[in-house]
Amino acid sequence: MTSTSPSSTHSDPSANSFQVDLRGLVDLLSHHLYSSPRVYVRELLQNAVDAVTARQALDPQAEIRIRLSASAGRVTIEDSGIGLTAAEAHSLLATIGRSSKRGGDHGLETTRREFLGQFGIGLLACFVVARQIRVITRSARDPQAAPVEWLATDDGSYTVRELPDEARREPGTTVILQARPGAEEWTVPAKVEQLARDYGSLLPYDITFTEGEGQGGQGGEGGEPRGITDRPAVWDRPFPTPAARRVALAGHCAQLFGFTPLDSIDLDLPVAGVRGVAYVLPEPTSPAHRAGHRVHLKGMLLTDHADNLLPDWAFFVRAVIDTDTLRPTASRENLYDDETLSAVREALGARVRAWLAELAASEPERLAAFLSVHHLGVKSLARHDAELLGLMLPWLPFETSEGSMSLQEFTAAHSEIHFTRTVEEFRQIAPIAAAHGLGVINAGYTYDADLLALLPTVRPDLKVAELDAGAVTERLDPVPTSAELALAPFLSTARTRLEAQGCDVVLRAFQPVSVPALYLDDRQARQERDRTAALDSADSLWSGILGALRGSAPRARLVLNHNNPLIRRISALPDEALTGTAVESLYGQALLMSQRPLRPADSTLLNRAFLGLLEWATHSTDSPEGQK
Repeated sequence: MTSTSPSSTHSDPSANSFQVDLRGLVDLLSHHLYSSPRVYVRELLQNAVDAVTARQALDPQAEIRIRLSASAGRVTIEDSGIGLTAAEAHSLLATIGRSSKRGGDHGLETTRREFLGQFGIGLLACFVVARQIRVITRSARDPQAAPVEWLATDDGSYTVRELPDEARREPGTTVILQARPGAEEWTVPAKVEQLARDYGSLLPYDITFTEGEGQGGQGGEGGEPRGITDRPAVWDRPFPTPAARRVALAGHCAQLFGFTPLDSIDLDLPVAGVRGVAYVLPEPTSPAHRAGHRVHLKGMLLTDHADNLLPDWAFFVRAVIDTDTLRPTASRENLYDDETLSAVREALGARVRAWLAELAASEPERLAAFLSVHHLGVKSLARHDAELLGLMLPWLPFETSEGSMSLQEFTAAHSEIHFTRTVEEFRQIAPIAAAHGLGVINAGYTYDADLLALLPTVRPDLKVAELDAGAVTERLDPVPTSAELALAPFLSTARTRLEAQGCDVVLRAFQPVSVPALYLDDRQARQERDRTAALDSADSLWSGILGALRGSAPRARLVLNHNNPLIRRISALPDEALTGTAVESLYGQALLMSQRPLRPADSTLLNRAFLGLLEWATHSTDSPEGQK
């Protein structure tokens, strides 16, 4: 790195070299630091805003003006800011990291907090699109100083010379960029205007854009100046009614993010210097997806991809804020994750939680609309977030034996809750459970079983247990003792036939009448069958160990419905072999209705029962009695 001191007479336009490898800098900026050449417009606006901020600090009565214009291959920005002397131009524009905003450098007692960036690197960053940068400036701090021209090219050289007074009579700066080959698309007027609006819509000064260069520019005078800024921000504007504000915010969201929000949440943290709004997404999104939020720093757009602004659990919103306290990264394209951002993130998360609590307390219809879209994501995060669990669990929708409803509604009628781990098991048992007052929840969907297991931590008064065969059987109506005694031979035959399947047979009366038999299974019964299967294939040592455990767990149950006419006819059959085949058929049909995977033994039984019924039917037809 070399240093070249300015000549003693600033009118000497002799070439000087930057105190940096400019070609290497441009490569670093364009390929490693900045995500896109589009940031050059931000750097131009940023320098102009900082210049007029410094001018106002020096002279509060000064007229403030920032004008941006563009034509093919050329971009110009003019401001009525603080300006530079020739010595300052040498010092500030040729050395990376120096800044005209440092009060100690040039006697301006203004803190860094009031400015957006650094003039030196900000201007040199424009070389990502420019082959030549021309700066015409006049200092407001030194009224006797002549106007100065600073002219730099992308080969790493620059000149500084004083100009006649006529070149610029008022303090301020004009920057003119000439596009380098291959970068002309970034200087097209429509592109420049769009970028200026994107970056600068919330800046605190009026900024105008004109297509064309005016004096000496291609395109003549161009059109009328168009405003770039749009202040105050929509969330800070007064509206006649809350409904009008909601409509305005919805329109702002549609324009900014491309969707109409379900709702909007004000993000107002005066102590942290943060103002903005969060928009609730109208469609489901994965909690693993980290949404990009839009962040303005002192009005200048910093990024629209900030993924560390809100807590991970607030995946269902997209936020836009303006802040004057959070720190940008080196590229000024994201937020620096420090203690300040951590505190702001926690405070913004608290604001979103408060919104959810307000809906739960006073607007359950709006909360229901939100959860109908985002319940899966909320369920996912609530498993690991105790506060979110306590807030949302009562309102989360579940499929129950009484229909889809929130836990709050369901637990109002049931203090004891049973759940099934599969959708198939729930669908088999639901109509019967509903008819007999048994509260059952379908936990076969993602996250539901985990949440129900956590329910007692939120509601200690509730008892939650996985549905087992005994609980269902106890709720079904018993058959009169006399009737059960009369059917004892039939039940004995049925139990004998299904003994090999590890299934007991019981007789109950239940609704609906159309269901002849119900197959009830639970985890303990499945474990017992697995133990039996292991016993059949184990060696003598393991056979003894496993055999000692036989009968230690309940078995599956086939519950026959005494109210069903078919069951009554089967129980009255005189042929014991036909009765056994019919019972096997009932078992197979109930097993298929439960939609459980079939074991090889179950498939064999189904085939045997089906063929047995066909043989009986055809034999009856061929018999003399069948021909009558």
